[in-house]
Amino acid sequence: MNNNLLLKFLFSGIAIGSMLCTSCTGNRPNNDIVTTDAYRWHGDTITQGPFYTTAPNAKEIISTYSATPGYAYPIEKSWKLKNDISQYPQLSTPNTLHEAIYNMGLDEMINAVEPDTTLRTGREWAGVWTRDVSYSILLSMAYMQPEASKISLMKKVSPTGRIIQDTGSGGAWPVSSDRMIWAMAAYELYKVTGDRRWLEYIYPVIKHSLEDDILTVHSANGLVKGETSFIDWREQSYPKWMQTADIYNSEALSTSIVQAEALRILAELENEFGSADEAARYSTMADNIVRAINEHLWMEDKGYYAMYTYGRNNPIVNPRAETLGESLAILYDVASDKRARTITENNPVTPFGAAIFFPQIADMPSYHNNALWPWVGAYWAIANAKAGNEQGTLEAIGSVFRPAALFATNKENFNLDNGDIYTELNSSNMLWCLAGNIAITHRILFGIDYKKDGLAFHPFVPENLGGKRTLSNFKYRDAILDITVDGFGNKIKSFTLNGKEHEPFIPADIKGDNKIVITMANEKPEAMKVNHTPNIKAPLTPITWLEGNTLQWNPIEYIHHYIVLRDGKPVSETRQCSFDATAPGEYQVIGVASDGTQSFASQPFQTYRKITAQMPGEKSGALNSAEISYQPTGDIEGYHGTGFAEIDRNSKALNINVNVPADGIYGISFRYANGNGPVNTENKCAIRTLSIDGQRLGIIVMPHRGVANWNDWGKTNVITAPLKAGHHTVTLDFRQENNNMNINTNHALVDEIILKKIR
Repeated sequence: MNNNLLLKFLFSGIAIGSMLCTSCTGNRPNNDIVTTDAYRWHGDTITQGPFYTTAPNAKEIISTYSATPGYAYPIEKSWKLKNDISQYPQLSTPNTLHEAIYNMGLDEMINAVEPDTTLRTGREWAGVWTRDVSYSILLSMAYMQPEASKISLMKKVSPTGRIIQDTGSGGAWPVSSDRMIWAMAAYELYKVTGDRRWLEYIYPVIKHSLEDDILTVHSANGLVKGETSFIDWREQSYPKWMQTADIYNSEALSTSIVQAEALRILAELENEFGSADEAARYSTMADNIVRAINEHLWMEDKGYYAMYTYGRNNPIVNPRAETLGESLAILYDVASDKRARTITENNPVTPFGAAIFFPQIADMPSYHNNALWPWVGAYWAIANAKAGNEQGTLEAIGSVFRPAALFATNKENFNLDNGDIYTELNSSNMLWCLAGNIAITHRILFGIDYKKDGLAFHPFVPENLGGKRTLSNFKYRDAILDITVDGFGNKIKSFTLNGKEHEPFIPADIKGDNKIVITMANEKPEAMKVNHTPNIKAPLTPITWLEGNTLQWNPIEYIHHYIVLRDGKPVSETRQCSFDATAPGEYQVIGVASDGTQSFASQPFQTYRKITAQMPGEKSGALNSAEISYQPTGDIEGYHGTGFAEIDRNSKALNINVNVPADGIYGISFRYANGNGPVNTENKCAIRTLSIDGQRLGIIVMPHRGVANWNDWGKTNVITAPLKAGHHTVTLDFRQENNNMNINTNHALVDEIILKKIR
């Protein structure tokens, strides 16, 4: 029998068998578990268009899927267990496909442990990356691979005892600023192991890192500056006009939540090793970030949080939904119970699942944009379960299991238009995706939740996945647990430990072999909705310019109308492509489609009066700092005035005298060049502390603008401050907290200071 006939036989036989068998999922017709406009999970088979995937047994998956022709990355047609998984928790469930997907997660997890006992990021991606490994540890690797998790986290601590922010936009930290996810992962590992020596190790690392962050990325209005967590390709999630300095000045939902939770962890550690006063200080900071998130990012009309704020002198919110951030808000109690439920009912869900963010950017390819990442889908599933949304939980599980089964591996990401792997980059055996696969079974269907002093259980079993399933050989500290969950719903009818009724909590000092039986109440939770929506692309971003006092912009096809903003507030709705900008201010334009979907706001155009001043000790020509990574090919050009100041870690402070003509609120920025690295990666962002008349105001960042691009001059972030009329001394100096991730190179050229009276 040839392979095609064999596949046809397998699929027809299994599909027919699953239609006849009703024991595994109740008496539903065709054993439908999840059905969307894109795919159908019925019994032990998933069908998508003409393609099928099934599990003949718990150690094998076979698929007929054909990916987009000519794609650079391989597609798997089948999976068969290769490694010995017997030492790990063994799943037994009525649904063979579920069991096979789980076993594939264990199989690929073993592949992900390197010879040096670190966790490999993916088949295509070697090495340990801070955010990848940390999110993986939080999902399931803390308890599945505790030693590899510990060693991997230790590799992401710098020689100065700080958490390493991996290479990122504009030269990593502080443009990319989600490194505190390390603290959450490290504390999760402690909850798993109870190892006090580990707690002693992570305490100073978290403390030093957070103290630098407090000085560098905490914004004046209580949020946290920097790139959206894990979405670290600039054009994939920000308007094209935004420079990396603008991204530093933005404030992201997910990154702010990570920072708040890290502060709560540090407060716990201070109570253990430090002082009660410091614990209270960090706890208050966490509360303030949460308060700011709910004040500045919650969108009552949409029922979820905005993705981030952006702009220059007058930031506005990007009203996109961002699934990881929405999930973290639920899981870490940033959202109230009411808001948590509202989020699960309103966050847009496409036929393939919840997008990384929504709506999509029309002129960007798929990767973070227009994509589903299964590990984010796992977080979304866990968040829906916590909020009590049964249908949302079920569909989120399906969004993770569909691609795992169809592609016979835990792939990195998927195109939301068609569910395919055709994206900018992809990898099989992806660490955080296999970690999410495993977490769905353990954290949702068995409800396992690690606490400092034990294991709590709160299973959520959608009715379509109801039945009896067991998890044997689950290791917890000095104990081995055999866990059975029988029934459906999110209410426990009975919980027994070794045959005796017990609260659904196992203390940390339990030892030996133990048998847990959880019988669910078989009550459906209160019905909640899912916001099913087609995969929408937002309108293109308007391109604006000033002609005299008239703001003009390019017409956008199929647009319904435009919103004109002045100083971040709407001042007009129009179908024209011009607006009278005589009134002083900062102007932007948003395009709105007929369905109400908004574009990004255009690049801000400012009609404020500008004051500039040159740098003391300016020079022109060649560079001479020992920190320079790339020499320019010729004399530096494009500077204003007589030259520029060159700064590195050993430079004296720059003291610039400015004359302010009138009292007011001023936006302060600098014109600079940094050719020490590319725009999208590496770690040589230049950082300095800004003071006026001896009073510290904040941080000025000068991110990379391209390798050896010393003639490419740009603007730093903007810091606003009240200034009185008269002479002032502006100081840029290098301090300990200004150390970047490279440490050795913290170097840039500064051409002039720019002050604009904005109020």
